[in-house]
Amino acid sequence: MASKPTKATRKAAFPQYYLGVDGGGTKTHVVLMNDAREVVGEGTAGPSNPLRVGVETAVSNIVKATDEAIDAGGALRVDIGAAVLGLAGVRRADIKASIKSSFNEQIRIRKTTVITDAEIALFATTQGKPGIVVIAGTGSVCLGKNDKGKMAIAGGWGPLAGDEGGGVGIAQTALHAVAKASDGRGIATVLSARASEYFRASGPENLIVAIYSPQVDNTRIAGFAKFVVDAAHEGDAVATTILQEAGSELGLAACAVIDQLGLRKQKIPIGCVGSVFNAGEILTKPMIETIHTIAPKAFLTEPAMPPANAAALMAMLNGIVTNGRK
Repeated sequence: MASKPTKATRKAAFPQYYLGVDGGGTKTHVVLMNDAREVVGEGTAGPSNPLRVGVETAVSNIVKATDEAIDAGGALRVDIGAAVLGLAGVRRADIKASIKSSFNEQIRIRKTTVITDAEIALFATTQGKPGIVVIAGTGSVCLGKNDKGKMAIAGGWGPLAGDEGGGVGIAQTALHAVAKASDGRGIATVLSARASEYFRASGPENLIVAIYSPQVDNTRIAGFAKFVVDAAHEGDAVATTILQEAGSELGLAACAVIDQLGLRKQKIPIGCVGSVFNAGEILTKPMIETIHTIAPKAFLTEPAMPPANAAALMAMLNGIVTNGRK
């Protein structure tokens, strides 16, 4: 008669896993990491920013991507020791609590932590050391930490009150330029034709119908930022100016955090995370020039790992502490 597996033998046969979630206004990326810090499974789904899609849809997309990652890793939900959900739109404690409660109702994990997407991106850049991260995807936000552990944030106000330098902000500025060019109030730009094609309007004069369609949400608007980047790389003056101004805005957000944390004189790394940084030097040059006006030793860098991987590593560290392991 076979003996009943002990906790130790089960752990040997079934390694513990850790879940990391990177959720934003456009997509959700989930990774499953084993005890050896290897990513064994990944999953993707739609947006999981609760301020933009609601808690129910956000959690539904997280669960979908989680199950995909678990299946890819050949694991079971019961073998996940800890999870860190790094999401946009969860700065309020009540929203964090709602996400955690709804997620735990569907996937029971021994320790689940909900933090902002900026926090996992910061960890991806610094691994817990002092530094700053600027996220420019659908929206934009800047987060930093100093050597005393104090944290500061700038941006992250969303499409109505902020998101300067993010995809929505860039796309909206581009649409303003298209409207002015169409009216004769602004400079002619190839963005007029690109916007008409992207939003499926017969011409710039009909964009007003297309962009206010119920089907055009912030994710769809943010997608037009890629066409602004392409136009700038092709030499369009209006698109180039839009990206340069976006870079300056991201630089100003970093400056605000640098000032709050007293980092003006330090050689501080500033991680660049998000699809907007695909624009390259057109955007990053004015960004670092703005930062150097107050912090000449600061430098831009790429994160050491994707944000979802950082979230999984944070989950592992949380799990080790929770289980009393060293």
